[in-house]
Amino acid sequence: MPSSLLKLALLGSLALFCVIILTGLGIWQIERRTWKLELIDHVQQRIHAAAVSAPEPAMWADISADDAYRHVRVEGHFLDNRDTLVKAVTNRGDGFWVIAPLQTAEGFIVLVNRGFVPSETVRNGWKPDAQAGAMTSLTGLLRLTEPGGAFLRSNDPVADRWYSRDVGAIAAARNIAQVAPYFIDADANANTDKLPIGGLTIIAFPNNHLVYALTWFAMAILLAGASVFVLRSEWRRRTASTSARDVARVERATSQPVKTTQDAARTIC
Repeated sequence: MPSSLLKLALLGSLALFCVIILTGLGIWQIERRTWKLELIDHVQQRIHAAAVSAPEPAMWADISADDAYRHVRVEGHFLDNRDTLVKAVTNRGDGFWVIAPLQTAEGFIVLVNRGFVPSETVRNGWKPDAQAGAMTSLTGLLRLTEPGGAFLRSNDPVADRWYSRDVGAIAAARNIAQVAPYFIDADANANTDKLPIGGLTIIAFPNNHLVYALTWFAMAILLAGASVFVLRSEWRRRTASTSARDVARVERATSQPVKTTQDAARTIC
């Protein structure tokens, strides 16, 4: 039996609602793609801009994602025996970032990612060079803190196992006060073979929004097409059923079969 008009109306309304939602998701992904391209462009501009002074305490409250990857410079001396090894995976393999606190000339402390050291080198007993008291000037990229740890791996300060560069937790574990809420990825050393190896900041922003948008739009088109097909089929069945009932009523009223066009043609012949 053909579906009732109410059922067809409900199915049509539901299909229309879903098509609108899917189309909206596609448009949202297009907007996200535009935002992502602008973000990538802004980050590239920051990376290649001339280095500016690292934010001082008066500016810390205003630091946001817009400051990430800003090229900064800082002067001061590293605090001895306060280094932290943070698990890292780079294009040079797996190993550790060497995070060291730098006492700046302005009086505050900032954590500096001095660079990468391979796991095998660390297992063989490598230790960071003692640099306490030696003034140094460096440039690098401002990075926002990475609280908590990595995916499925939480930082364990008690066991001194670190999977992310969590500024607050590292500072607390090393008894460091007045520390900046960001850290600095140091630029590459002039001697690229010297450990730790700087300049290995991974700058990658996944941008699959166009694929997602096309997927949502395709689903909307398929759903719209399927809905039109189903509704047309139901309408045709309803029309055919109505015509058959009308013919039956006429036959009962006249007690004679109603001649169709083909029957009339055979009679004439």
